[in-house]
Amino acid sequence: MDLRKIKKLIDLLEESNLAELEIKEGEEIVRLSRMPKGMIGVAPAMAPIQQAPVVTPTATAAPKPATNDVPNGHVVKAPMVGTFYASPNPEAPAFVKVGQAVKVGDTLGVIEAMKMFNQIEADVSGTVLEILVGNGQPVEFDEPLFVIG
Repeated sequence: MDLRKIKKLIDLLEESNLAELEIKEGEEIVRLSRMPKGMIGVAPAMAPIQQAPVVTPTATAAPKPATNDVPNGHVVKAPMVGTFYASPNPEAPAFVKVGQAVKVGDTLGVIEAMKMFNQIEADVSGTVLEILVGNGQPVEFDEPLFVIG
């Protein structure tokens, strides 16, 4: 990936409210991350202080959660990095609840990424066994969101 594209990605990350952005182009993966605006944090003691965002091509995926935490069933995973919302707006009820029957194509929740709301739909029919993320929680790419049995 050329440096101009990486610079544009850095600018996109700076202008958005995202904490992390991962782009895969062929076999190359570029992951950019930063502290969201308004958050106060302390850098880890082992990490060197950087003047610019760190761009690190990696060949490995993010670590998977332990399988002990996820009940048996079909796991619906996040298709992108963003913020998960269980309902279309704060006053509305959640799209689904534990124990609710769902069909293929039913909306389970939404992920906001770069001011765009992306519906997360059931890709199998069944019963919602568990909701693994909370409303307003940031989610990573491929993070388990729901278990349908």
